[in-house]
Amino acid sequence: MLEYQITAQSKKDGKALVEANNSTFSFDASAGRQDNLPNPAELLLSSLAACMLKNVERFSEILKYDYTQAKINIKGVRNDNPPFMSKIDYKLQVESDMEEKKLHLLHKNILKFGTITNTLAKVSELNGTIEFLTKNESK
Repeated sequence: MLEYQITAQSKKDGKALVEANNSTFSFDASAGRQDNLPNPAELLLSSLAACMLKNVERFSEILKYDYTQAKINIKGVRNDNPPFMSKIDYKLQVESDMEEKKLHLLHKNILKFGTITNTLAKVSELNGTIEFLTKNESK
C-alpha cells in the first residue's frame, strides 16, 4: 500500500502553498477568486490530468508503443448546493503511430488503473474520449 503526504499553508490574503515531493506550488485559498492562481477545483482537475498523462507514459512501456506527446482537456461542472464536482468531461489526445486498437486498450487501462481516475469516477460522472493527436493539433 502506498502512502502520500503533502504540507500546505495559507496566509490571510488567501495565497497558499503546497509542498509535495520536494516541490512547491501556489494556489488560491481566498474566499473570493484570484485570477492568477489555480483554485482547489482546478487543482482537482489538474490531478486527474496528471494521473491520465502519467499513465500514458506508464502504459507506453507495458503496451510497447511510442508516442511523441499527450494532451488532455478537462471540463468540470460544479453543483452549487451541496457543492461538489458533479460531472467531469475530458478529451485525451495522444500523438503516436500505434494502432487504434491499442489506443482503445490504453484508454481502458487508464480508466481501470488510474488512482485519481478511479477515485473521481466513484463520486462524479466521469466521461471522456481518447483519440490520436495530429501534428497540427500538437502546437
